Amino acid sequence: MGYGSVFQGTSNKLTWVPHFLLSSLFSVLLVMFTMLPDGNTDTLYLQKLLEEEAGEKKKLEEEVTILRSQLSQLNLEASQTRSYDDRGRNGNLLPGLESLSSLRHLQPKNGNNGERVAITNLHEQVGLNKIMSLLDSEDASVQIHAVKVVANLAAEEANQEKIVEAGGLTSLLMLLRKSEDETIRRIAAGAIANLAMNEANQELIMVLSGISLLSMTAAEAEDPQTLRMVAGAIANLCGNDKLQMRLWSEGGIRALLGMVRCRHPDVLSQVARGVANFAKCESRASSQGIKLGRSLLIEDGALPWIVQNVNNEASLIRRHVELALCHLAQHEVNAKDMISGGALWELYRISRDCTREDIKALARQTLASSPTFLSEMRRLHIDA
Repeated sequence: MGYGSVFQGTSNKLTWVPHFLLSSLFSVLLVMFTMLPDGNTDTLYLQKLLEEEAGEKKKLEEEVTILRSQLSQLNLEASQTRSYDDRGRNGNLLPGLESLSSLRHLQPKNGNNGERVAITNLHEQVGLNKIMSLLDSEDASVQIHAVKVVANLAAEEANQEKIVEAGGLTSLLMLLRKSEDETIRRIAAGAIANLAMNEANQELIMVLSGISLLSMTAAEAEDPQTLRMVAGAIANLCGNDKLQMRLWSEGGIRALLGMVRCRHPDVLSQVARGVANFAKCESRASSQGIKLGRSLLIEDGALPWIVQNVNNEASLIRRHVELALCHLAQHEVNAKDMISGGALWELYRISRDCTREDIKALARQTLASSPTFLSEMRRLHIDA
């Protein structure tokens, strides 16, 4: 997070006084009054100090004004560029996506280069630390402009390490905790999702209580695109083998499944991706002898949703769910739950009818290697 600050002013002016300047001023005043003997000299000296402090304060005010103007101009240019691009597309952007059009991993297609160039220029002109400091602003409009810039920067892998080193991940998570503005929380969640593509960042997100904050954001969200961003962040965390138990114990899977209430395909796609990632990690752990019990996904009640969506009309959702089902079936201890839950029939259908040859082959191989599945198929007179 940025340095602490005090904000004062009207709707037309933003005044910024860092805490360290206020503290230093009070300290100097105290020393001067208690240690210097000559009253006139004291007065002149203190007057000089106050003038210097006032000059520094004015300089900082001007910097904030310039930053705010640059952020506003960037947002205006980006909106104008998007409006121009949208006129050439078939269909419209989904509600809420306008503020995240340049996110690399959670973005609509045809992200424009003009916005990226503008953000890069701003980044180079004012510096990352100053942009980060504006995330702590008490002015909501300043926060929105700043978090948009950070989110777009986070979409580029080259910027991610710098953002984290500057305290950006901590600041973004704090916005989820403190902000009551869903636009800010949505954009912050999108930035976190992009930062969560990096394994080291994934571990840091967990250390900083990221799952509980993402879960809270999902529970309070009304906009499907906020849920999409949160689900995308959790889905990325689900792909880390080392985080499986902690993510599950802190409610990550329950939060992910809770978002299916929305039924928006963008949200369901991210949920399905997270389930598939988690199932793949579990399958790998079981094959290595690390995991012995039944799937944590089954423990948290994911199987009925998986079976229900294995024939989803959206191809991306369907592909993720088919993969999740195959990975679950590779662990023999899950077989009885899958049979009772109707998953065997779906697995058999995938092995015969799936349009993806790799998934079809995986399903066929999984059925053939499971004694429990083979026994049930013989009982039902189904050809393996």
